[in-house]
Amino acid sequence: MKTVVYDGSFEGFLCAVFDVYEYKLTDVDIVPSHKHQPSMFAEPHFVNHDTAHSDRVWKGLERKLSLEAQKQVYRTFLSEIDGIENTLLQYIQYAFASEAVMEADYSNKAVLTVFQTAKKVWREKHRMEAFVRFQKTADDLYYAIIDPDYNVLPLISKHFTERYADQRWMIYDAKRKYGTYYDGEKAQNVQIKFTEEVANGNDISAAYDETESIYQQLWKQYFKSVNIAARKNTKLHIQHMPKRYWKYLPEKHPMVGGGLQERLTNWTYRRA
Repeated sequence: MKTVVYDGSFEGFLCAVFDVYEYKLTDVDIVPSHKHQPSMFAEPHFVNHDTAHSDRVWKGLERKLSLEAQKQVYRTFLSEIDGIENTLLQYIQYAFASEAVMEADYSNKAVLTVFQTAKKVWREKHRMEAFVRFQKTADDLYYAIIDPDYNVLPLISKHFTERYADQRWMIYDAKRKYGTYYDGEKAQNVQIKFTEEVANGNDISAAYDETESIYQQLWKQYFKSVNIAARKNTKLHIQHMPKRYWKYLPEKHPMVGGGLQERLTNWTYRRA
């Protein structure tokens, strides 16, 4: 088996597909460079990132696939599941070899896997859009730290850019160590270094705007007031809001400090 190593980007993966055809490689294992384990007994093929190559493969897919199927290919890639590149290669090879439309042929294992995986990633994307909670820093930057199962940050950026077009914000993926920063005009990917506590979403109190903590307390109090004990359905609640998202939701953190009324009074006095 020939190991094909690419840089981990979607364009890099398309370049890997190009090389498979260009060099007539068979029985390959496509892996991102950060997962590649060197071997003494096999010489890997390292992919050269060339925009012309990735564009050529993608334009070929545009001729073979519907727009929705193209989106499914991209979403499946973002799943980052081990070995998903090989499944996508099989899917792409099937597409290029077929005269008829093949994207609904679920009897083909690769087609079925791409369809199911893309659906899971899309579901995760919607959950992130619903569960992201921004916190305001002292320099008027709204930030949120997420830790999604799949790499959905490229999929949710458009939603927040449109919804918060007049604010500066950043969403940081703690698992993948990169974020999207919106400066009020455009969004771009950034890499920054947090302390361990901040990276885990635990505490940035030193950087908080002075009103941020009181807003979080108000939100917790509201959540508590509308949560009617007699109608509590834990199973349904967890189904719609899985526990793995709770660590980033202010309403799920215990209220700290004095009572809300006391904190409101003190806050109002300081602001007067």
